[in-house]
Amino acid sequence: MKHPITEFTNRLARHHDELKWLYCELYHDEAAFDYFVQMLKRSWDQRKIALRNQDVKRETDPDWYRRRELLGMMLYVNAFAGDLKGVKGKLKYIQECGVNYLHLMPLLASPKGRSDGGYAVSDFRAVQPELGTMDDLESLADACRSRGICLCLDFVMNHTSEEHEWARKARANEPGYRNRYFFYDNWDIPREFEKTVPQVFPTTAPGSFTQLENGSIVMTNFYPYQWDLNYANPMVFNDMTENLLYLANRGLDVIRLDAVPYIWKELGTNCRNLPQVHTLVRMMRMVCEIVCPGVLLLGEVVMEPAKVAPYFGTPEKPECHMLYNVTTMATTWHTLATGDVSLLKQQMDLVCALPKDFLFLNYLRCHDDIGWGLDYPWLSQTSGSSEAAHKKYLNDWFTGRWPGSSSRGELYNDDPRLGDARLCGTTASLCGTEAAVYEQDPFKLERAVSCDLTLHAWMLSQSGIPVVYSGDEIGQLNDYGYHDDPDKRDDSRYIHRGDFQWELAKLRSNPDTRQGKLFQGLRRLEQIRAQEPCFDARADVWTEDSGDKRVLALCRRAGDRELVCLFNFSGEFVRAGVNREGSYTDLVYGAHYDSIRGIGLWPNGFAWLLRDPACPE
Repeated sequence: MKHPITEFTNRLARHHDELKWLYCELYHDEAAFDYFVQMLKRSWDQRKIALRNQDVKRETDPDWYRRRELLGMMLYVNAFAGDLKGVKGKLKYIQECGVNYLHLMPLLASPKGRSDGGYAVSDFRAVQPELGTMDDLESLADACRSRGICLCLDFVMNHTSEEHEWARKARANEPGYRNRYFFYDNWDIPREFEKTVPQVFPTTAPGSFTQLENGSIVMTNFYPYQWDLNYANPMVFNDMTENLLYLANRGLDVIRLDAVPYIWKELGTNCRNLPQVHTLVRMMRMVCEIVCPGVLLLGEVVMEPAKVAPYFGTPEKPECHMLYNVTTMATTWHTLATGDVSLLKQQMDLVCALPKDFLFLNYLRCHDDIGWGLDYPWLSQTSGSSEAAHKKYLNDWFTGRWPGSSSRGELYNDDPRLGDARLCGTTASLCGTEAAVYEQDPFKLERAVSCDLTLHAWMLSQSGIPVVYSGDEIGQLNDYGYHDDPDKRDDSRYIHRGDFQWELAKLRSNPDTRQGKLFQGLRRLEQIRAQEPCFDARADVWTEDSGDKRVLALCRRAGDRELVCLFNFSGEFVRAGVNREGSYTDLVYGAHYDSIRGIGLWPNGFAWLLRDPACPE
């Protein structure tokens, strides 16, 4: 092992010139940069030996997080196990799920009733008291590391709670704190901002500014109690970076950068994806490579692929290690509602054309709503669908209002003026399980479970890291109890944030129950994925024409191995395939085929077909 100081100084030397140039180009303040470097050294000094050793190990294996056996799960600590000690006590179950990447939803200190689900942080160095302490978080991280589980936590960059120490001092006009936010004495400049800045929550939190009791006006793009940070102030960047490193030193492996496209504000722009954002993210990437190179940055960029991809940076100047595959997720649910894979195929062609170094996190559901950020110009051109009409159809379908739909979800941020809304609900409820259970219809239930497994198979077929939302492994349904909670009733996202149903989880070993069918079926798919080289992140991936608009054909190749994945997104029995001769084996069911031009697919069914390596193409 190298001497620790040498490791730090060597890493700093590799990045120093670029880091200084970017910092001083942005802030024109060499004294602030000198402080910044001292802070990096201080954070390095505080990093314990076990984490430093892991850093060195991961530096020698830079593709460690690209392994096909990596499987994620995201969960709320309180909903899953009460508190951090409870989660530590449930690591055996998490491992039984095959999970080795655990994403804890926001758990840092935030005011009760004005927390935005934990995204209104009042202290970046304290845990919500009901969930435990920072020592408990570090203990959980240590336990995860000993079991080979990576731990991920959100880092809310764009704003703080109005109860944060900086905000309280700014409200009290203490020197040096008002300029950490965007404060104005009248509405002149705020009104100019609002001419070009889109509203994030036009229904639940309209506008981008809030007037305080003392008459001051502060920028609040998300909720009135979340004050936007001013990253044009170098002290904000310095201190927030130190907060990030503090969390990294608690043992986190992955830090999720929340709402990263929003962090730089400039009058006359939409305050989204500005060039300075990429400068900041690039510097944060270098900071991690200097202080904690074993830690990954996950960017939350909820936008179309053309705006998402730049957050990877370039091979020479990388930014985020990983990004969410948001558009594919939304397009997947669109495809389920329409039974037409055309848009999904077009979307996957774009994703497959990206460099293999670009690593996405793939998911079906998460803590957030489903926003219908689809390619509407393409839809309009190919099918004549208007954006408003199509969104209404999707929302009607997934709330069970459309004739023939068994989906059960709720709308989020419904804006009747714009005819726009987003969608909430668990995977199982959206797939029809809730309706089937309510109607006591065993045939409908079988169809719903099949649909659920097919969607998960589709997620597992994509390149990147698949992430399951806690409860989906046992088909957990919507929780309508939030309607009775005054702190939650105005936010329909709580419908899919209910407490984990441990009594139902006990049924996971019984294949005669829906919980058992889902749990065991999902584990089987995950195990196949972990064993099959075609699922490697660096495999060649492309789509082909299946001969039926209801069926998506995704092909993967690693060396001389080729896998053809067929997904029937309709509720009808379909025969479809690709133009191939030769011997193929279904990896899930073991059936053998001499041709896969016309494979029978059950309603909402799928097939993973591996070509016999001995069979010539």
